[in-house]
Parts: sequence; structure tokens; C-alpha cells
Amino acid sequence: MHNDQVQDSSSLMGTQAVDDMSRSFAFTSKLDAIVAWGRKNSFWPMPYGTACCGIEFMSVVGPKYDLARFGAEVVRFSPRQADLLIVAGTITEKMAPVLVRIYQQMLEPKYVISMGACASSGGFYRAYHVLQGCDKVIPVDVYVPGCPPTPEAVIDGVLALQRMIATNQPRPWKENWKSPYEQA
Repeated sequence: MHNDQVQDSSSLMGTQAVDDMSRSFAFTSKLDAIVAWGRKNSFWPMPYGTACCGIEFMSVVGPKYDLARFGAEVVRFSPRQADLLIVAGTITEKMAPVLVRIYQQMLEPKYVISMGACASSGGFYRAYHVLQGCDKVIPVDVYVPGCPPTPEAVIDGVLALQRMIATNQPRPWKENWKSPYEQA
């Protein structure tokens, strides 16, 4: 009987010691902050490169600029494995329904970067067949200017998106989005 009491008190002392030791290295945080940290540092981008901006994107993921430093290393070419769509280049009216379908098939939460003048505003193509900005059909989180944009500008766009995610910035353009090709 006395032996059991000694064993119980030693297990309580052990628990107290573990609690005291854990206070020296444990930290507390909001779960939202930890999830946002994970999301902002683990993009799986899917490039939708249609013109010269697609070539510029290749240099951004190459060894000189190395987009992997910012957590966007795993470039995927399947929308079901990606959470960041990088629209790089001219989007024609015939491509728009395909772009919407790709966006709809992406994982949640999903983000979009519009890279270059053509993807953001139609560029210098003011014609009936060119979509005057991919934001006419899908919600865009970050616009990267340039024709074509420099690799530094693309990296700055990724960093801007990371800041949006880290601060849990509301995105009303995404929440209110409806596909222009679905019938009501």
C-alpha cells in the first residue's frame, strides 16, 4: 500500500517537472496565425503562361531568382494540385472559359496573380478577341505590372500575396465571385 502511494506521488512530481520544462520552450499563438504562416510559405503555383510573360516566369523559378526561397517551389501543372494560379500572358475570349474551369478546379484556399500588362488589362491588344484583363472572369489577388514584368516584380507580387495571407486580409472580390459562364 505504501509503495503505491510513493509511486503516485512520483508520477505527479514527474508531471510537474514536464510542465515546468515545457514552459521553457513552448509558445502560444492563435491557430489562425499558425495556419496563415503555413499557407503563405507553401504555395503550389500553377502557371498559365500564354505569351512572353510565361518565359519570364520560367526565369523566376530558375536558379538565378529562385522562387523556391519564398515557398513556391512545387510548380504544378494540374489545377487539382495547385493553390496559386499565375496568369502570365494574353488571354483571348476563347481561352476565358478554360481559365474559369481551371480556377474552379483549384484547391481551396486559392489565390491568383495576374502577371504582366496583357493578363491584367489586355495589354496593347485592344481587339474584340482579347480579354481586357483576366479579372473579368476570375478574381485576382495581386497584379504584377510590366510588359513583361521583371523577375523582381514577380517576386514582389508573391511577397505581397504572402503579406495578404499573413494578415488574413479579407478578399471580398473572391467571396462575391460568380462564374460568368454558369447559367442561373
